[in-house]
Amino acid sequence: MRNLTKITTLILVGLSDHPPTMNGLFVLFLLIYLMTLITNLIIFFLVLTDYNLHNPMYFFLSNLAVLDMSYSSVSGPRMLFDLVTKNRSISLPACTAQVFFFLYFACSEILLLSAMSYDRYIAICHPLHYTQIMSWRMCSRLAVIIWVLGVIYSLVHTLCLLRLSFCGPNSIHSFFCELPHLFQITCTDPTINIVLVFAFGGSVALTAFLLTFLPYIRIISTILHIPGKTGKMKAFSTCTSHLLVVFIFYGSVICIYLVPTSKNMFGINKLFSVITALINPLLNPLIYSLRNNDLKAAFRRTINH
Repeated sequence: MRNLTKITTLILVGLSDHPPTMNGLFVLFLLIYLMTLITNLIIFFLVLTDYNLHNPMYFFLSNLAVLDMSYSSVSGPRMLFDLVTKNRSISLPACTAQVFFFLYFACSEILLLSAMSYDRYIAICHPLHYTQIMSWRMCSRLAVIIWVLGVIYSLVHTLCLLRLSFCGPNSIHSFFCELPHLFQITCTDPTINIVLVFAFGGSVALTAFLLTFLPYIRIISTILHIPGKTGKMKAFSTCTSHLLVVFIFYGSVICIYLVPTSKNMFGINKLFSVITALINPLLNPLIYSLRNNDLKAAFRRTINH
């Protein structure tokens, strides 16, 4: 057997090596990251302090805001640090931790979107029983289940990642650590890890996907039977924001794991990574806040208070 020297430090290639481009990217992504934190903090603060937003829909929305802030913080600060210092090295334990938290928040967000879909289903299809079914106890239990399942899912992949050895090359063609890129540079056979991603990850994703979209068959059918255009538009408006967020999130995550990590696809891989890690957490609060009259009214009340 060959004597392979294990490496303990990886190199994040990042988005660009051109100094003017790097400076421009730093300013752009710093603004995006700050806007992500500010907009999600505003939503979380409004839901927490405004009594009119104390209902299940906004409870889940506040959880989404926390997830988006956490999600963007997994890769955002590290990427900004690399752009400023030109330091691209990251220790293997830090890389593993980044993978853990990225999977944790990604899985939790997928499950949360399913819970939000269930909330809309009960609100539109069973309005008379809404407060009874979606009680605070029920919402709290769903939130705890989501966060715990996120930990379990991420822990399984992370523990399996620890079995891999890295002997070189040690360059990751991204700005943060992702499983597909780590599988590409490992000197251990990653077949078990890849199977786990597609089997376990695929099962979780498919289950969450069905739990998210199947209720909308009944929701759309119920909305179409609502008398009057105003009632239909109001019902549709509470669902379109959620559906838009779901499509954007699923689309970007699917592209990360289905687009081949070959040399010819490095640019596309980086683009989808940027969309998933930085753009989505900013789009979510903008989509909900710009389309939601209750949030805008709560914001005006807070400003005028």
